[in-house]
Amino acid sequence: MPEFFLEIGTEELPAGYIEPALSALKSEMTDFFAKNRIKADSVKTMGTPRRLVVSITGVALVQEDVVETHLGPNVKAAYDEKGNPTKAALGFARGKGVEISALTVESTPKGDVISAKVEKIGQPTQDLLNSFLPQLLGNLSFPKKMRWEDKKVAFARPIRWIAALFNGKTLAFEFGGIKSADVSHGHRFLKPAEFKVKDLASYLKACESHFLMVEPEERKKRIADQVKKLAEEVGGTVAEDAKLLDTVAFLVEYPVGIRGDYDPQYLDLPKELLVITMKQHQKFFPVQGPDGGLLPHFIAIGNIRQGKGQEIQKGNERVLRARLEDARFFFEEDRKKKLEDFVEKLKGVVFQKALGTSYEKMTRFSSLAKTLAENVCPDKLSAIERAARLCKADLVTQMVYEFPELQGIMGGYYAAHSGESGEVAEAIKEHYRPAFAGDRLPQSAVGAVVAVADKLDTILGCIGVGLIPSGSEDPYGLRRHALGIIQILLARGWQVSLNVLIEAGIETLQQKIKLKPEEIRQHALDLFSQRYKSLLIEEGYPYDAIDAVLSTGIDSIPDVKQKVIAFSELKKLPHFEPLAIAFRRVASILTEEASGDVQTGLLKEPAEKELYTQYLKIKQPVEECLDKKDFALALQNIVEIKGAVDGFFDQVMVMVKEDDLRINRLRLLYGISRLFANIADFSKIVLKKG
Repeated sequence: MPEFFLEIGTEELPAGYIEPALSALKSEMTDFFAKNRIKADSVKTMGTPRRLVVSITGVALVQEDVVETHLGPNVKAAYDEKGNPTKAALGFARGKGVEISALTVESTPKGDVISAKVEKIGQPTQDLLNSFLPQLLGNLSFPKKMRWEDKKVAFARPIRWIAALFNGKTLAFEFGGIKSADVSHGHRFLKPAEFKVKDLASYLKACESHFLMVEPEERKKRIADQVKKLAEEVGGTVAEDAKLLDTVAFLVEYPVGIRGDYDPQYLDLPKELLVITMKQHQKFFPVQGPDGGLLPHFIAIGNIRQGKGQEIQKGNERVLRARLEDARFFFEEDRKKKLEDFVEKLKGVVFQKALGTSYEKMTRFSSLAKTLAENVCPDKLSAIERAARLCKADLVTQMVYEFPELQGIMGGYYAAHSGESGEVAEAIKEHYRPAFAGDRLPQSAVGAVVAVADKLDTILGCIGVGLIPSGSEDPYGLRRHALGIIQILLARGWQVSLNVLIEAGIETLQQKIKLKPEEIRQHALDLFSQRYKSLLIEEGYPYDAIDAVLSTGIDSIPDVKQKVIAFSELKKLPHFEPLAIAFRRVASILTEEASGDVQTGLLKEPAEKELYTQYLKIKQPVEECLDKKDFALALQNIVEIKGAVDGFFDQVMVMVKEDDLRINRLRLLYGISRLFANIADFSKIVLKKG
């Protein structure tokens, strides 16, 4: 079957642009063939910094023919009393390009109408591609586009060639003055010569001899293998880092591993500083020893072979040495002061225009941390207050100014150097965690408390001044902060009231907020509910079970999960749906008259007496289970009343005219509803049987 092949040759694309562009190419081409009724098989995309490639096999030479049915005016309007076509019918036939005699009648909900069947003959795929591909290149999305020379078109980087073929023949279109051809180009430095392209197979074969590895996964494997081998040669290993591997793979077309060395004296600097300098600033792979400590080696991935003079290795070593020398200077200068000495300078650092300085923020969340500590770990209060005061101080150090990624980490080192306790120093290092999806949580209680307080202050402060996340907009990472708080409280199992913490946080913000406290509270609880729901769905719990539990409140984070677990297990039982229906009936019939104690003297019917007896039988056991947080056993006890509930509704009229009887029966149902109201809202359950 015919094959479509496209290669867009460019100047060096940023590494982060390539994968999204390849994904877009695949999606756009797939949609193009589907919308144009062109059969096509598998789509393959490949790319390097200098080329984006897409190949599709099994492409039909022409569109499929199609017969389209067009509905026209009503039959009464199309023909006169003698059956002759009216101007309406004649105009319709002419517009559709058919003879009046070819019109037929179709029955529709609006009555009988005339219709025309129009056969559309499929166009050659080649012609459609020639029209579509310039549009595709022009519409391809990138974070930033540029124009070059005198071109009127824009792309991520200047386009230098376009190789485009269909069924072995060169397509005929142009983009920005560059005409499509059947020619590609080799590695820019190792073998830049042109080479002919007939199809994907010939292209890949030519790439091998032109020092090109166009398949990203092959490049990643080659890089990983070289890194592993070079590290082993000096008795070391390299920790897995998928993100760094992805980035480096899209920086080169022909990966060549090069091991470099640096002066062992730099190993006296914090490990995190060395790792970030190598990984984030230079895209090097640090080499570590058997004990997990760093060895004075790194591995760089070049795009050309190493020369005899090892110029590339020496150049990389020079650049890294300069970076590390700067880092050592900042490190030594910062340590000439105590960490406490930097705190006052936070008054000159704006956290957020409406929320004030980082010093003001520190003061607020220090108070919040104290409230939390008094509830969960009062014995750590002194260390928590100290860690909260010092944890932002490193923001004004020279090191963090130069290396922002090290905030918190350097504060921990400087705290230890200043004589602070190990508990305080470790908490300062940890308090930003989790900083991203999959990040570690704070391991110490002190660090966990400070982290929760800091994140909650950010959430409440931003919401309070109107910076509420919407759609994809969340510049202050409030969703991430909310999820981080949930994960920390879950991991710690801390039974602390989220409502109490929110109230305490709002109280510290009184002079800053624009929204009313109740609005802030509701937005914050909604945010936590949304993030908690997403987390629980990812863990595999039924979404309606999650909704049922979250509808009863989110005050205790650990309790919510235990309720969801218990309720999810209850949902698996074969008799769950009848149970859910029964309890939904209980909740749905309640009115404002329902609150109050049941008057036993007003219980007339045997069914209501039986329900009251069963209610008294399970009431205390259920309440004891709830006090012990044994939600599964509480639900088991509640299930026992299901038969009596069914009997009550079958035999007793609740909404009778007599006020005393009606109110008493509502109070009985209200008491039953209170048994499960703090666990789950049965009205949120999706019933299979309707």
